[in-house]
Amino acid sequence: MDTASGVGKLELLRNLAFNEVSNLQLGLKYAEELIVLSKQQKNYSYLYRGYLQKGNKKRGLGNLEEALEAYINSAEAAKKAEYIPGEGTAYGAIADIYSVSNNHPNAMLYYNKAINTLRKANDSIALASAISNAGDEYVNVKLYDSALIYFTESKFLFDKVNYLSGKGYSLGNIGMVYANTGKNDLAEKNINEAIKILEEAEDYYPICVYLISMSDIYRDKGDGITAMNYAKRSLQLATQYGLKEQIGDANHKLSELYEKEGKHAEALNYYKNYITYRDSVNNIAAVQKMADLRTDYEVSQKQVEVDLLNVQKKNQRIVILSTIIVLALLALLAFGLQRRNTFIKHTNKIIEAERKRSDDLLLNILPEETALELKQNGKVLARRFESVSVLFTDFKGFTQYAENLSPEELVESVDYYFSKFDEIMEKHDLEKIKTVGDSYMCAAGLHFHSEGHAVKMVEAALEILQFVNDSQKIKSVGETRFEIRIGISTGPVVAGVVGTKKFAYDIWGDTVNVASRMESNSEPGRINISENTYLLVKDIFECEYRGELDVKNRGRLKMYFVNG
Repeated sequence: MDTASGVGKLELLRNLAFNEVSNLQLGLKYAEELIVLSKQQKNYSYLYRGYLQKGNKKRGLGNLEEALEAYINSAEAAKKAEYIPGEGTAYGAIADIYSVSNNHPNAMLYYNKAINTLRKANDSIALASAISNAGDEYVNVKLYDSALIYFTESKFLFDKVNYLSGKGYSLGNIGMVYANTGKNDLAEKNINEAIKILEEAEDYYPICVYLISMSDIYRDKGDGITAMNYAKRSLQLATQYGLKEQIGDANHKLSELYEKEGKHAEALNYYKNYITYRDSVNNIAAVQKMADLRTDYEVSQKQVEVDLLNVQKKNQRIVILSTIIVLALLALLAFGLQRRNTFIKHTNKIIEAERKRSDDLLLNILPEETALELKQNGKVLARRFESVSVLFTDFKGFTQYAENLSPEELVESVDYYFSKFDEIMEKHDLEKIKTVGDSYMCAAGLHFHSEGHAVKMVEAALEILQFVNDSQKIKSVGETRFEIRIGISTGPVVAGVVGTKKFAYDIWGDTVNVASRMESNSEPGRINISENTYLLVKDIFECEYRGELDVKNRGRLKMYFVNG
């Protein structure tokens, strides 16, 4: 290796670190050498790769705190190198650490940053990996319909570039979704195919995870012996390759299985091993501290703009004082001022562009008034609004369609509808809250947009219904179109930012629950509204009284169809 020099040596170290998967300590040594040499040569492109590989090895060894720090450094280096695929990949790795640390808000924040960044780059593998990992996070919070959408898109992208390892990950993840939803035959089929592909690639980390899922499947079937064999195989691979997180998971699963069989001594032994490895991997407090440091870093980037402006003001005072003292050098000073003003204009353009980009990113996550409050005060207080209209939509039979559609059709169908819904929200100045699987949620009457909010919401609902109906009439051969149910209710809600680190806006309250019940009690092609909404719109729209219907956990509620 001493014979290599310059970029050639950097590339050699990168390859050694990347390909060393069986000896993680040796791979870490190569990554550290790559970092040192990249710093010496001021090569930020390879510095990004060095930190990325260091993070990968540290994570494999169970040191999440140091892995997170390495990934953050990797993202910063990629940014300096103006390497968009690398920046997106690093964001995805940061999200992975938050995910295994059970910090779901930060995980989804960075998965979205990774996906949005990678969509700007021509790197299908990196984009598909980020989408797949975001799907994993939806599995963690049991939103399986959303997870399936993400996994099918990632498999579609991996198939396009014939990336077998990625295809293996996607098949395994789809299998895990099926396992969690009780479809064991589909789960077993997909997971076995995934394991076969990943064994050929010698990628043992996901294999250990999928083997545990297979153990769960056979446990549910009542086949305890096969379930134990899968768990033991996972433990054997994890031990052989030093994968601490998977060693802990496999010991925990074997403890559960032996306990179920009544073999308490064996169960206790495996549980002790699980505790040992869990404590060595999950240093949650340290990782959360790193999350705080990362948030401070994001805020400090904003402070750079303020510091630059302060420097300009200070320089202006110096120029004025120098002009008074050095009158004899007026001509020379004028020349200097001209050059300086050119620099200031250029700097101001850069600052303004960065500020706009930062503001646009914030407005994609939060409502305008909430974003303004966050920038001014550094935090957002939860607020109660006495009258807000909330809308839910849901596609009839979506889950059954999703099981039979190809990945391309599934992603195209959901995007086709939700993109149009977003346009309608913007047209009527309404606030999109979130989408969960095939459900779309929005609100009217939040912040400064309270006048006639119920009327605006019904108008938007009618446009949504008209668009869905028109789509059914004009669909081409091979396209999948759905029928839709819509529900609206009006009343008080509490709105705010979820968590302390992730900027995710949400609303809560009985009004939200009733709106959801209005949707579930609606009919395909109809808009079902509560009595509160009806009282606000009855003079504008033709409504049909449905009577009092039974609603889960709420008793009997008055409902109305909006006919036009």
